[in-house]
Amino acid sequence: MRILFMGTPDFAQESLKALYEEKYNIIGVVTNVDKPKGRGMKLMASPVKEYALEKNLKIYQPKKVKNNPEFIEEIKSLEPDIICVVAYGKILPQELLDIPKYGCINVHGSLLPKYRGAAPIQWAVLNGDKETGITTMFMNAGMDTGDMILKEKVQIGEDETTGELWNRLKDIGAKLLIETIKKIEAVSEKEKLSVEELKNKVGAQKQGEEFSMAPMLSKEMAKIDWENKTANEIKNLVRGLNPIMGAYTFLEGKKIKFWKVQVLTEEELLEKFEELKEYKERLKKLEPGTVLFSDDKKGLFIKAKEQILEVLEIQGENSKKMPIQDFLRGNKINIGSIFE
Repeated sequence: MRILFMGTPDFAQESLKALYEEKYNIIGVVTNVDKPKGRGMKLMASPVKEYALEKNLKIYQPKKVKNNPEFIEEIKSLEPDIICVVAYGKILPQELLDIPKYGCINVHGSLLPKYRGAAPIQWAVLNGDKETGITTMFMNAGMDTGDMILKEKVQIGEDETTGELWNRLKDIGAKLLIETIKKIEAVSEKEKLSVEELKNKVGAQKQGEEFSMAPMLSKEMAKIDWENKTANEIKNLVRGLNPIMGAYTFLEGKKIKFWKVQVLTEEELLEKFEELKEYKERLKKLEPGTVLFSDDKKGLFIKAKEQILEVLEIQGENSKKMPIQDFLRGNKINIGSIFE
């Protein structure tokens, strides 16, 4: 089977690696153009391009795929049986979807139809979901609206970050892609089928009408809203934005990022700190964002709208992320201070 692969980040690299190690005929790899990164803004290849270079695979890096007749003709000339798309980063036009004999297959990081869109893994964590997974599907011109082929469900850990879930799902995505290709191969080798006939033979399922979206993340959403968000919601924000950008707040005009936090009830806090018991009634009247306890041995505890937030990993302005104890040895945060 002649396979064209389209993908960009390390999530996609794992799927490309799986195809290569299964000795599939990869006739080309399409990935995004190199982008400037780091302080020196040096052009950096995508993880998919790096792997393709290592394995001497033919690489294509069009600036756009829509309204690009030259690129479309080039792909037609390759005569792919199937196109595998994993986190490529661009919406494919119908004229590209129509090229391969057996259609375009996508590996998507959610249990469709939940979380269609650019950031399904991140939003599952941000929303505090207990489970998510991978779906493979036949692509159509819509945003993740194609007929589903295979699914695999996973539980999301209570403290699991987007980065940790991403790494688990990229392995599952690679495995499910191979299973999907083998399923298609087993059917298509016996008889010549149209894409629609193939969908029926492999048991592809339509998604139905109910769905939710997972749009791209914005820098604005990273600011902690002490007034309106509970401790659990803040924890989910911190987990969901780790390691992408980090959730941030301000203290005395300085920007501080939280990378790891834990939630405590008021009772758990009072058990931890005997000295606070006499202030129990006063605790209820303090505004969200108030520092309840700050100590380089016991840590940093902040009142939220509901419950208490314990900060475990922090990053000061123009500094590196570090455990809270290390931070508090060199940076004093006063009890009663209020995070903005």
